[in-house]
Formats: sequence, C-alpha cells, structure tokens
Amino acid sequence: TILASLELLREQWIRAKYERQEFIYPEKQEPYSAGYREGFLWKRGRDNGQFLSRKFVLTEREGALKYFNRNDAKEPKAVMKIEHLNATFQPAKIGHPHGLQVTYLKDNSTRNIFIYHEDGKEIVDWFNALRAARFHYLQVAFPGASDADLVPKLSRNYLKEGYMEKTGPKQTEGFRKRWFTMDDRRLMYFKDPLDAFARGEVFIGSKESGYTVLHGFPPSTQGHHWPHGITIVTPDRKFLFACETESDQREWVAAFQKAVDRPMLPQEYAVEAHFKHKP
Repeated sequence: TILASLELLREQWIRAKYERQEFIYPEKQEPYSAGYREGFLWKRGRDNGQFLSRKFVLTEREGALKYFNRNDAKEPKAVMKIEHLNATFQPAKIGHPHGLQVTYLKDNSTRNIFIYHEDGKEIVDWFNALRAARFHYLQVAFPGASDADLVPKLSRNYLKEGYMEKTGPKQTEGFRKRWFTMDDRRLMYFKDPLDAFARGEVFIGSKESGYTVLHGFPPSTQGHHWPHGITIVTPDRKFLFACETESDQREWVAAFQKAVDRPMLPQEYAVEAHFKHKP
C-alpha cells in the first residue's frame, strides 16, 4: 500500500515538474487549499460492488466531504466530517491503480468508501485537497501546534491489514476467517476487504491501562484451522486470533505491541470508554 502510494505520488510530482511545469509557472498549480472542490469520481456500491460515477463535494466551510447519488440531488447521500476523515491509496485492494480508500466515523463506527478516477492527476489532486482540508481543520483545533506536529496527522496508512481467524467472546463458537485492518488503536474486522462497515472493532490500549499481547492461545483452545495463535488481553476480556503463517503472526504481534507500548493520549481514553459501553 505504502509503495503504491509513493509510486503514484512520485509519478504526479514528476509530471507536475516536467510536463505541466507547475514549478516554473505557479499559476498552473492546483489550488489544493482553496477550501472547495467538486467533481465526479467512481465509487463502489455498498451492496452490489459496482463502481458508479458519483458527484463529490469537499467544502471546508461546512467541514465535510459529501457525495450525491444523483446529479440533481438536493441532499447528499453521505456527509463525512473532515475531523474524522482519512484517505489512503489502496490500488491492490480496489483493483485500480488510482484506487483511494476514504474512511470516516458514522455513529462512532468506521465506514469505508472506495473510489478511483481514470486520471492519476485527478485522484492525487483529491488526495491533496483532503489533506489540505485536514490541515486547516487541525490548525484551528490545535492553535498552538507547529506545522511539523500537524503534518503527520493529515492522513495515515494502516499499520497492518490481512486475514486472520477469530472467535467470539465465549470462545466456544469456532473460529471464522475475517479481513482485519489495524488503524492506529482500532482493530477492525470485515467479512470482505471491500465491506463498507466493519463487523466489529477492538480497541487496543496501552500496557499501563491493562492491555497485553501474547503469542499463542490459552490452553485447551479449539476450533481454529490456522495454527499460529495470538491472544490480546484487555481489561474486560481476551481476544483470540489465528494466523496462517508464522511470519503473519510475527507481523501482527509487532503491530499490536507497537500500540500497547505507546502511552495513551487523553482523547484516546474517551474512545476506549466508548468501546467499553458498546453492547
């Protein structure tokens, strides 16, 4: 994912410099920070998986990215607040070299939309416009922060993605194969990598708050098809996962351990509290 993102961004940087000569003629540069952008992107349908052309509008004044199911629609199909928005290039997952995954929070649960444009410049311009909107939002939200502090918060790649098996809270209903995405401290699982909503989410806090990552399963664990186990211990319960290969297990444990070793920020305690009150 990261390599694909870098390749696409690098290609457009080279084209901007040598083909479009934007560095010599500033008036040719895309006004990413204009605060408004609209256009048509191909969006994957939530239920049928078909990509259809949809009108998207990014407006900083409203602090939102919106899309419309019809050109003449008065009301948007979805409103994504810039505050909780993330965009990351996902060409392999989406099946298009210019594929972009946009995530946002809806009712405090993560929602995914998958979009692309045939023109690499157009999708990179959208990506940069979303980052610029995030930057302006963060400047207001954190007035004392330096630009260097804010830039890493503009967008983020996932710490790890891939298949694992999981079992339920009673650990008696057998293991099911699911697609997992580790986004900061949220471990989300999906039936399919292109699902719009996660089937569930696990919050992974810090060791100071009682979270631990262990290699292997508790004794007498049954029902897993894959042999390499991981146990995440939280203050409330244990989560069991099975990996197909030892290298997968190592990579997942490293991603979880990274979250556990990092002290929690004040706002992360509020996220943790929400997870504890989920039914």
